[in-house]
Amino acid sequence: MRPYQSDKEAVDALSHKFQDLKIEIGKVIVGQQDTVHNVLLSVFSKGHCLLVGVPGLAKTLLVNTIADVLGLSFNRIQFTPDLMPSDIIGSEILDDTRQFKFVKGPIFAHIILADEINRTPPKTQSALLEAMQEKSVTAAGKRYLLDEPFFVLATQNPIEQEGTYPLPEAQLDRFMFNLWLDYPSFEEELNIVKRTTGHQNISLNKILSRDEILFFQELVRKIPVTDYVYEYAVKLTMRTRPGLSDAPKIVNEYLSWGAGPRASQNLIVGAKCHAAVLGKYAPDIEDVKAVAFNVLRHRVIRNYKAEAEGYKTDDIIRQIL
Repeated sequence: MRPYQSDKEAVDALSHKFQDLKIEIGKVIVGQQDTVHNVLLSVFSKGHCLLVGVPGLAKTLLVNTIADVLGLSFNRIQFTPDLMPSDIIGSEILDDTRQFKFVKGPIFAHIILADEINRTPPKTQSALLEAMQEKSVTAAGKRYLLDEPFFVLATQNPIEQEGTYPLPEAQLDRFMFNLWLDYPSFEEELNIVKRTTGHQNISLNKILSRDEILFFQELVRKIPVTDYVYEYAVKLTMRTRPGLSDAPKIVNEYLSWGAGPRASQNLIVGAKCHAAVLGKYAPDIEDVKAVAFNVLRHRVIRNYKAEAEGYKTDDIIRQIL
């Protein structure tokens, strides 16, 4: 890993590498630029992502491509109603010497795609909780550390509701970002069809090593933040909580409950990373606003009145901002 003379030089390097990553991923992924940008932001912020989108929007291809250009190991776990926690974490078996041996499950990789995470019961969903928060798993009373960097990208299908188990709030709160994928534009879809219905052999270059990723993750944490940006992030989070004195009328009227302290933490870390990849050495309020929708979207819960009157979560967040 190349040493940098100063943190300023390292931030400049992160900004350049970030653009190189987006260009390289663009060789395979057509469009979805905001999604690619935000997934990479969460990787460098040591966060996890929840992607919500209809089938066929290249969610799996996106994660696989990111793993390739980052030079990291990748596992996909297809969540189904009969999936058990041991299918994710691993289990103990008797080896040839009649001793118990732990066989690692697919969770032991740098990047995990939890496909259709709401298809499996809460017992299995909770198997991811410790891994996402503590970067470790426990099996048969023994704790196993996961290799870092560790990143979970989970997908949900918004249109198929039968046979699904809504993610509990504790699980949702583990995700730094909630990203909504939309259909591609006409030009983008035309480009996708041309690329995927003919012969193509695209070779991807590895842009960063594992050690560089870990270095940049620590660099993001070291970026200084002024007090007024801290205060803005905390006040923004508190304004989502109905019943408090600072809560706007729309919050008291349309939200059941608001975001917790983890939202404030993710607003600051996300703002740091957003500033760094733009070549800025400290975040400002605009950087907090840039990540606010993705951080707050899954942490504020609408009530029945909001749903009945057609108020979307993003509409409420927009008015809070």
